Amino acid sequence: MVSKILAVSIFVVMFVNIVLGKFERHIVSLVSGLAMLVIVMGICMHDLTAIWDTINLKAFVSQSFWYGESEEGFGINWATIVFIAGMTIMVEGMGHSGFFRWLCLRIAKLTKYKTIPLLLAFMLMSAFLAMFIDSITVIMFLVAATLELARVLKFDPVPMILSEIFCANLGGSATMCGDPPNIIIGTALGYSFFDFIENTGIIAFVCLLIIVPYFYFACRKALHESEKNRPNDIVYPNPTDAINNKKGFIFAVITFLIVVVLLVTHAQTGITVASIGVIGAVLTIISTIVAFDFKAVGEVFKKVDYKTLLFFVGLFVAVSGLEITGILELIAGFISDVSGGNVVVTIAIIIWISAIASAFVDNIPFAATMVPVIVSMSGTTGIPLEILAYTLALGTDIGGNATPIGASANVVGTSLALKDGKPITWGKYCKYNAPATVAVIAVSMVCLIIKFA
Repeated sequence: MVSKILAVSIFVVMFVNIVLGKFERHIVSLVSGLAMLVIVMGICMHDLTAIWDTINLKAFVSQSFWYGESEEGFGINWATIVFIAGMTIMVEGMGHSGFFRWLCLRIAKLTKYKTIPLLLAFMLMSAFLAMFIDSITVIMFLVAATLELARVLKFDPVPMILSEIFCANLGGSATMCGDPPNIIIGTALGYSFFDFIENTGIIAFVCLLIIVPYFYFACRKALHESEKNRPNDIVYPNPTDAINNKKGFIFAVITFLIVVVLLVTHAQTGITVASIGVIGAVLTIISTIVAFDFKAVGEVFKKVDYKTLLFFVGLFVAVSGLEITGILELIAGFISDVSGGNVVVTIAIIIWISAIASAFVDNIPFAATMVPVIVSMSGTTGIPLEILAYTLALGTDIGGNATPIGASANVVGTSLALKDGKPITWGKYCKYNAPATVAVIAVSMVCLIIKFA
């Protein structure tokens, strides 16, 4: 009983500190993880085996970690961490070659720099790219390009930025590699890229058909007015100027396409996401050396977000503390009792709890906490695990759209706008994105019920 109380106390303190943001979240998670290992598993439980299993270093010498069918494991999910690290290195390499800026300016040129077509094109691009690249990265380069074009074309970038954030989170819900919660769910439960596409992907596409018209009607008046007042002597940016190294640009595109093919086919080839992450990183390093030099590789590695990787390590340890003490099993039992094992009620409970929680706290720790909960629920209620997994994915990914702090992409997008002198207040953010979030969650719930109930 003491170990349960301590585990819950440590986890609650961690969660509160992550929400308050007074300390960097990777420090909070690492300290909390260490407390779980030492105080709960070591001092209270005297269980050295639990500590070793939680650290889970044996995963690296397991064949299934690199090739074959992924196995659900206990402790730190190193497959998630290796995959995110590899993808981050690949994306930084692509950015170093000017790929993302070129893509944005090229699309702007195709739309003839007209704001309404630009809004629609950037929304669709945000959703599509977020299916393969972390939504944080997508928003970083897309918002930067939007702000640049807004200065040149003389329009208010805020509505467009809000639509891009929403579509990035929505697109990220469509695939296993699109959003961190999906990476956690997919690697922990052994689901493939196509598993997500066939389930969350179809639902995300239906929601996109609703969201694009919503933002069109919400933003068209302001954007159309700004276009009417645009000066005639504007010098439009040239997309080719964004490419700072043609050879590096070509290599970046080839590497990206190879990784996408590997992700799409990994269920058939047996190549795990951890291996794909390593392949993407290695190809990026080699191409950067060939196109630039060794110094450029150092610049790519400097831009990798190591703090997020450390955050994941501490987070997985903290969640393992709840799992090993039986807390997560109790939560699963409570939800099962409330739902009565009814599939429709269970879907409704999980998607709305996930959405509401993710609107106010980072959806990454919530998803990591809920994965073992839904595994336990599936075992006790007999509801297929895939139903619970895809419901959790959609709830956490889309629910984070409701507020400026709900997802990391939101924080990044609003921060970049503020830095450029375009502050996005809570009121303005929620005015556009909160109603859209409620509508999309409701549509997603109906789609899940139709598909699985």
